[in-house]
Amino acid sequence: MRLVILGGGGFRVPLVHEALDERVTDVVLHDVDADRLRAVRDVLRDGPPVTATTDLDEALTGADFVFSAIRVGGLAGRAIDEEVAHAHGVLGQETVGAGGIAYGLRTAPVADRIARRIAERAPGAWVVNFTNPAGLVTEVMAKHLGGRVIGICDSPVGLCRRVARALRLDDPVFDYAGLNHLGWLQGVREGDSGNLLPALLADDAALAGFEEGRLFGGEWLRALGVVPNEYLHYYYSTREALGDDRGAFLLAQQRRFYAGEVDWETTRLEREATYMAHDREGERDTLEGGGYEHVAMALMRAIRDDEKTTLILNVPNGRTLPTLDAEAIVEVPCEVDAHGARPLPVSPLPDHAAGLVTSVKAVDRLVAEGTRAAALKAFALHPLVDSVATARSLLDAYARRHPELAYLR
Repeated sequence: MRLVILGGGGFRVPLVHEALDERVTDVVLHDVDADRLRAVRDVLRDGPPVTATTDLDEALTGADFVFSAIRVGGLAGRAIDEEVAHAHGVLGQETVGAGGIAYGLRTAPVADRIARRIAERAPGAWVVNFTNPAGLVTEVMAKHLGGRVIGICDSPVGLCRRVARALRLDDPVFDYAGLNHLGWLQGVREGDSGNLLPALLADDAALAGFEEGRLFGGEWLRALGVVPNEYLHYYYSTREALGDDRGAFLLAQQRRFYAGEVDWETTRLEREATYMAHDREGERDTLEGGGYEHVAMALMRAIRDDEKTTLILNVPNGRTLPTLDAEAIVEVPCEVDAHGARPLPVSPLPDHAAGLVTSVKAVDRLVAEGTRAAALKAFALHPLVDSVATARSLLDAYARRHPELAYLR
């Protein structure tokens, strides 16, 4: 089986390679940066044989699966996104608010071109999208690939795993819904039990035992009646989250690896130990051995081997969330087999969550339009940007700083 990894010079590619099983017989790394490709390929030891190329058509030829993990503008672009946002007094996080819009504006046109090439060169391939902003990028690619592109994220999986552990459950079923980095766990059941989540929300000691419980606190979780994805921290605690400089930190850190000054494993451990430490007090309760690469492998095995499983994925909405249209990419539990991923029924989102989902989805679609007028509306209408004047200044600053956004000047 031939697997192609787009963004193959990315720092976390060795984690993906390590997670591959014996049925992956051929791995192709593609990246636009030959030096980064060489650095990453040199790290890969055991596992299936690996080739590397900067030619996209060559990489895609004969692909059975394509993992898309590109970063347009690199970490230098992420650092600029944060710097510009901070100068305007708004959030700079790479997938949320102004920073996420800037990243999406750079990435959507590239994702569109890549999806077109996959449709032409490898029409039978399944595409697993890791590229952020994952919901936006998956929706852009789906215009050309339909249901053969599926977006993944490890954040909801981690949340559900931690809640199951807090409730001491062995085989739970989760009622989770929203968009990528904007979702809520609304219920947990096991066997014939009713919803076990209210009991967890009432137990302050249990809530203190896992990340989201500590992050949001019992009073707020009980007021909401649900457990938010950790990225809702940026919406519920925006003032406290201002000043995030994660991109600049990672840029400096990874430059040392790509320059050959420090080995990959040392850099990886340092990166994981500081995950979200720049954004809030407290540490992640467990690194869980990585994350998104295991979700990707579970998805690939279910499709490849026709092994029916349930995963939380980014897929077309259909009729799952009534506040969104059928083509909108949502993040919900799905049944997966050789035919792909199909969303399972979930509870309707409460009004406060549905309102956020509708607003952010509208912003995503404005970003994907690729015009200056739409980009201005995207900044101005995002819940975390507080004025049209600020939106206009953000757009102008990003267009000046990012070569990829020259079309918006």
